[in-house]
Amino acid sequence: MSEMLEKARKYEFTQGQQIKAEDRPAFHITPYVGWMNDPNGFSCYKGEYHLFYQYNPYNTHWDSMHWGHVVSKDLLHWDYLPAALAPDQDYDKVGCFSGSAIELEDGRQLLMYTAVDREILEDGTARDVQTQAVAVGDGKDYVKYDKNPVLTFKDLPEGASKADFRDPKIWKEKDGNFYCVIGSRPADGSGQILLYRSKNGFEWEFVSTLAENKNRYGKMWECPDFFELDGKYVLLTSPQDMIPEGMEYHNGNGTLCIIGDLDSETHTLKEQSYQSVDYGIDCYAMQTLLAPDGRRIMIAWMQNWDTLAYRRNESKWFAQMSLPREVSVKNGRLYQVPVRELDSMRANKVEYRDVVIKDTRITLDQIEGRTVDLELVIRPVDKDKLYKKFELCFAENEKYHSTLRFRPDESVLKIDRSFSGSERAVVHQRECLVNGDCNELKLRVILDRFSAEIFINDGEQVMSAVILTEQAAKGISFFVDGAAKIDVVKYDLV
Repeated sequence: MSEMLEKARKYEFTQGQQIKAEDRPAFHITPYVGWMNDPNGFSCYKGEYHLFYQYNPYNTHWDSMHWGHVVSKDLLHWDYLPAALAPDQDYDKVGCFSGSAIELEDGRQLLMYTAVDREILEDGTARDVQTQAVAVGDGKDYVKYDKNPVLTFKDLPEGASKADFRDPKIWKEKDGNFYCVIGSRPADGSGQILLYRSKNGFEWEFVSTLAENKNRYGKMWECPDFFELDGKYVLLTSPQDMIPEGMEYHNGNGTLCIIGDLDSETHTLKEQSYQSVDYGIDCYAMQTLLAPDGRRIMIAWMQNWDTLAYRRNESKWFAQMSLPREVSVKNGRLYQVPVRELDSMRANKVEYRDVVIKDTRITLDQIEGRTVDLELVIRPVDKDKLYKKFELCFAENEKYHSTLRFRPDESVLKIDRSFSGSERAVVHQRECLVNGDCNELKLRVILDRFSAEIFINDGEQVMSAVILTEQAAKGISFFVDGAAKIDVVKYDLV
């Protein structure tokens, strides 16, 4: 073990155990201490779910990328393991960036990651150089391959940038080979996804340019994932510098899902449909695994590069992961629902049916809390006369609240955390154009102390947001401009 990794492990052990459990989310992953961004190495290994993450243990701001590490039996209760990687080699001294993990035939776990070094150009300026490296281990301790890096600029197609070549996602195919997709920046300055192949996970060859952005959806495409699901092929990626197309995408760093078919001869994706993965404020760098029972499960960094100033300054950790979600393809769209394991945490069921709300705000007895699973169905009282607006307020007291607001005539759902206690004027609102019939809106709202995830119409769309309101704000209320009828089922999550 290098001195740098040993130092990180000692530091995180002494500092992380000082953070009280009640100061973290109840079932969302946070860094043991310090900073966290992209999920890495989301995988199954030796009967447990493993998740690694981009990690700076020493500060709650981005710097010196390590890999943090957690394991779980149920995707909801996670145990911290010591940091897995540190930037301790010449080829990765700027950082061990994002990557993935897989089990080898000999039973070892292979980590594949982007190694970042720095070069000095002829004009004296410096720039990062990104290559791909691997490490192998037993689920806790890992040794970097002595022939790293395994992919360099020599393995790039013509015109591709060696400064933007990152985030390998590895899997094993039916032909017995390992494959990985990697984000790349071509000569046109936008993004592309490259496909590579290996017989053993250590020696790699270029196969094809799987997909090309051609400046359609933002610029550089980061954190790709590629898999077959429900008879289609799905490409997930996180574009930088996006421009909205109506309400389908939002400014800045966004999420993109492309669904289509794979041309097995050219190894290219024949694109058919496009959508955002998440329509809320905080979601980026999605990664999936194939569970032993056949489910495709996705997790993401529940944060936004443009909202890093929205934080609890006294906290010793920053950022969290989304709830793991089961994904499927229906009618050319990606659907997401909370992992079914969450149902086992449900307790204290409270149910109301056909509650009529007319031009007023109401609360309902026992409908409150900050670790809550809330199911809602909203319908107009008179099908021939739509209500004008429905609001759900949560994390609410006399001073603070966050709001979900639906206008059925526009079919627009908005999340708004402007009054959640933020001291910074960052992004606090997002809107989503809801598909389907406005006469019945179904919502499932998962609250976990510092977050809200809203699953719309059985998971056809999702909105995620960090909510840092003080925990004493537990109120939940309902408002209707016009007349609506609601069904409410609430569970505490324990």
